[in-house]
Amino acid sequence: MVEAGTARGGGVQSVERVFALLEAVSGAGGEISLSDLAGVSGLPMPTIHRLLRTMVALGYVRQLPSRRYALGARLIQLGEMAGRQLGSAARAELATLVDDLGETANMAVLDGDMIVYVAQKPSPHPMRMFTEVGRRAHTHDTGVGKAILAQLSDAEVLRIVGSAGLPAHTEHSHTSTESLLEDLTEIRRRGYAVDDNEQELGVRCFAVAVPDAPTPMAVSVSGPTTRVGEDFGDRAVPALQAAARRISAELSPH
Repeated sequence: MVEAGTARGGGVQSVERVFALLEAVSGAGGEISLSDLAGVSGLPMPTIHRLLRTMVALGYVRQLPSRRYALGARLIQLGEMAGRQLGSAARAELATLVDDLGETANMAVLDGDMIVYVAQKPSPHPMRMFTEVGRRAHTHDTGVGKAILAQLSDAEVLRIVGSAGLPAHTEHSHTSTESLLEDLTEIRRRGYAVDDNEQELGVRCFAVAVPDAPTPMAVSVSGPTTRVGEDFGDRAVPALQAAARRISAELSPH
């Protein structure tokens, strides 16, 4: 059968096709028709039918009453485990950042149109920033969110914020796509993002994207503006960039 052939790079073609279909369903915003799947994937309809039947039977895809297809509940457990493993890969690096800089360090990944925090190491200071692991937040006014957005095309950025919106959490939050895109241009130029009182008044955060990550992600350090100023950024950015490179190496296929 065609599905059992060898794909580029020595992989199994049917496995590549399964994941191509899953990514197509995910990229469609949660559900997709059979004809749209065929158009996006470029696969023959009989092949799509066979693969979908298997994925539905295993619970990785479900068919809706409308006959459209959506991601199945069995993927939830895999996603949660993947998130915990990503957090484990970063934990030592976050601890090093806290040791070196004295402020709370976080790691977050892009999850749909929001970011989700997957790991944190708190600051030893009595007054410190705390973000619960598993918390979801907007991309447009968080350091990690903007660092991640800066790795994407403007078209993808507009899709994400068009879906999630641009709520003003503080008076400093971006409330227009124009100002956000200008900020992202500057982030791309300098190589790091700053949340300057945008998510929460009195809090400043420096963040760097993890290069070549399997999913868009970023690491950050944040603290009260009384301690986290420009001089802090001069120390924090190189440390974050080095940590991001080491996390990238840890997550890369061996």
